[in-house]
Amino acid sequence: MRNGRPDTGYLHWRWKPYECDLPPFDEIRFLGAMRNKAWGLIGDSILRNQVQSLICLLSKADEPVEVYHDKEFKNRRWHFQSYNFTVSLVWAPFLVKSEVFENENGESTSEIQLHLDILEPTWISQYERFDYVVIAGGQWFLKTAVYWESGKVLGCHHCQDKNLTEVGFEHLYRRTLQEVLKFISSAHHKPVVLFRTWAPDHFENGEWFSGGTCNRVLPYKKGEYGGKYMEHIMRGIELEEFNKAVTAANSSRDAVKLKLLDTYSISSMRPDGHAGPYRMFHPFAQGNKDGSSVQNDCLHWCVPGPIDAWNDLIMKLVLN
Repeated sequence: MRNGRPDTGYLHWRWKPYECDLPPFDEIRFLGAMRNKAWGLIGDSILRNQVQSLICLLSKADEPVEVYHDKEFKNRRWHFQSYNFTVSLVWAPFLVKSEVFENENGESTSEIQLHLDILEPTWISQYERFDYVVIAGGQWFLKTAVYWESGKVLGCHHCQDKNLTEVGFEHLYRRTLQEVLKFISSAHHKPVVLFRTWAPDHFENGEWFSGGTCNRVLPYKKGEYGGKYMEHIMRGIELEEFNKAVTAANSSRDAVKLKLLDTYSISSMRPDGHAGPYRMFHPFAQGNKDGSSVQNDCLHWCVPGPIDAWNDLIMKLVLN
């Protein structure tokens, strides 16, 4: 709103699920249940967006104090002193080890180097600190990257002018999820783990790098939007690998506490909930109505907005 967005409907639309009571997030009840506990949210900027929502919701009951951040503010930790409760944001966009050579605008100087058989040390090293974990991935696997396994180059996705075998991102995402879920299932430490599904975008008439926009101010009606091909592919992989991991854990009588946080369908219906052109440092904030040169953000969500429903679901899954 400060950045010039004129409509406010996205603040008020709320889900009313069939045959399910989904009450609004109760920050006092949540913090009371989480006294002396620690949460870790592991993933990319979509997880960061969810943390922004969670911190805002919880701040109605207790003031969060940021007790740690790295140089780029990608890894952060907040402490709610009255409840001795901590929330950590852990930057791991691929969940496996990676070397990334790009700036904040997504401009790369070299291909990403991705190690499929080595989990990202940033989150592995902290895993035992957490009583609850939310983990997700996906979006970054569409980027150009060279893939390594057992110390050797396996191939590349979408590389140009390189004599490397083209490897489809579907196989690579599936391989990564298998490594992540195998670690969660076999680890001695057993936090409650919520695996969050693919986050849809609503770019129309192009993508983020080619002038795509999201100007809708109303949710889709039932049946109006079927989703994008890519979303169905990636979400299908997630559901298959999650179900296999749960089945394997049940058959071995392992005490894995793995839950599915399936936010795809409710999010796909909310094209009105993105920041769009109303981001920081753009002409709308100065009263200029010409936003043709502004890059739209049709992937992340306004806070408050539809992403708050993700945390409503978390409360339902965890406290029920």
